[in-house]
Amino acid sequence: MMTLELYNYWVVIFLMMAGFYMLIASNHLIRKIIGLNIFQTSVFMLYISLGKVAGGTAPIAAEGIDTYSNPLPHVLILTAIVVGISTTSLALALVIRIKESYDTVNEDEILEIDRIADEEGSSA
Repeated sequence: MMTLELYNYWVVIFLMMAGFYMLIASNHLIRKIIGLNIFQTSVFMLYISLGKVAGGTAPIAAEGIDTYSNPLPHVLILTAIVVGISTTSLALALVIRIKESYDTVNEDEILEIDRIADEEGSSA
C-alpha cells in the first residue's frame, strides 16, 4: 500500500536515473541533450509532488476551508520550464554549429579531430 502512495516518487527516481545515465554514458550530443531534458523533467515532477498537500485547496480565503496548498513550487516550475526550453534551444543551436564545423556530433570524434589539429599545429 505504501508503494502505491509513493508512486510519483518512484517515477521521479526512474526518470532521474535514466536521464543521468543518458547524459553520462552517451557520446552523441543530441542524446546528451535528451538525457538532460529527461533529468529536468524528473526534477519538475519532484517539486510539483512536494508542493501537493493532501486535501489542500487553492489559497483563496473561503468559509470552511482551513487547508491550503502552497502555489509557490508550481509557479517556480513554470519559470523553470521556460528556462529549460531556452537552454535546450541554445544547446541545439550549438550542436548545429558543431556539426557544421566538425561534420559530426559524436564527442569522441570531435576530441580526436581537435587532438590531430593540435598535433599538426604544434609541429608546424
